[in-house]
Amino acid sequence: MTAHAVPAKPRALKRSMRLMGVTLLTLSSITPATSVFVIVPGVFQQAGTGALISMAAIAVVSLFTAYVYAELSSAFPIAGGEYSMVGKTIGPAAGFATLTLTALSNMLQPAVFSLGAAAYIKAVLPGVDATAVGIAIIVITTLLGVLHIRTNAWITGTFLALELMALVVLTVLGFSHISQPLSEFVHPVMLSGNALRPTPLAMIGLSGAAAIFAYQGYGSAVYFAEEMHEAPRVVARTIMLTLFLAVATEIVPVAAVLMGAPDMKALLGADSPFTFFVEKVGGRWLSIAVSLGIAIAIFNAVLATVMQNGRFFFSTGRDETWHGLINEAFVRTHPQFNSPWIATIVSGLTGIAACFIDNYTLLVLTGTGIVFVYGALCISALVGRRQGSTDHAVYRMPFFPLVPLLGLAALGFVLVTSIFDAKGRLSLVVNLGVVIAALVYYRLVLARRGTWVLRGPEDEHA
Repeated sequence: MTAHAVPAKPRALKRSMRLMGVTLLTLSSITPATSVFVIVPGVFQQAGTGALISMAAIAVVSLFTAYVYAELSSAFPIAGGEYSMVGKTIGPAAGFATLTLTALSNMLQPAVFSLGAAAYIKAVLPGVDATAVGIAIIVITTLLGVLHIRTNAWITGTFLALELMALVVLTVLGFSHISQPLSEFVHPVMLSGNALRPTPLAMIGLSGAAAIFAYQGYGSAVYFAEEMHEAPRVVARTIMLTLFLAVATEIVPVAAVLMGAPDMKALLGADSPFTFFVEKVGGRWLSIAVSLGIAIAIFNAVLATVMQNGRFFFSTGRDETWHGLINEAFVRTHPQFNSPWIATIVSGLTGIAACFIDNYTLLVLTGTGIVFVYGALCISALVGRRQGSTDHAVYRMPFFPLVPLLGLAALGFVLVTSIFDAKGRLSLVVNLGVVIAALVYYRLVLARRGTWVLRGPEDEHA
């Protein structure tokens, strides 16, 4: 086979999933418990008690984006996800830029999650090496990811139930020890030095970038679209249902902890405010049990992420993104489990390599990319309706074109506020550089070669 030859037609991904199974996988990739314990503390650091307002506002922004995801995925239920949807509407150059941003995020995300697990495993096994823990988690989840998708739906569903128990503990502890009413947070405060001061609106806006990441993942349902029965209808319903569940399971415990905090200054000043709260109110042993629950949640998130990344790489191989031999390998499916097993193993290997990158760099590389991708999807929805390329979608978002326009405005606000933060500026520059490099590579290499074609499950021969 030559370097640019069309890969042999793969064994198709078998359609064996319905709403419940895909919802379990998708909610596991969001991992509400990990979002609350790992991501929301960053929102606390920036916005203080304004984190509740930030999370509520971003929930509305996420609703706009979920509507966009639902319509586009209903029109293009393809395992490539975002890049396929953008490429099918705006054009291949924009699609390839989105592919590059998504690939960067996808390859790093398992490391971001798995390295974070060490902090909670240390509650039981002090002194464990974070890198070793991260690698071990990715190795195990990669091996599991090769199994049949229905098997993994049951595995992730079981782990999801365990992680949600940690959030139930937070909620019960908070609402049973109320120290301040919910109305108190209409006027948010933040820790400045050793004092609580009113939170500026700009800081609430700045915290939105982290809050977006807390809910991010509802759109990952599209990665499993080629394994769904009635995919155009089921994938849209899965996206909307998963977002609702994610918002409910994250905002409620956060509100409970803020209302139940006996010392707001100590809570906002803690490195791990939710672990601090559980230990303060529930005791040391309950805190250890919750830490184990968070470690399970992170393991579950890595498993779901490795699986969806395998589908992503499968699609890139079908679209001839790489060298011919790599393309052919990526589109191969396991003879027994019907999973894209080589692509899944590569997903795990890239995650292992990322474990050797420091956490700050990981956050910078992944930080703003999701905002760019969401913006591209909002533009895709507008272009798709105007040009008629999404007219065949089973699901149609309400309040069009207001929804994607409001989504773009909100995402633009998040990007503008990122300029005022050192880490945000660096992330913005890095991701802009990735987009520019991708567009240049597409124009100088892929466009001239003429072999990069966006394919779906029904036209692999195209």
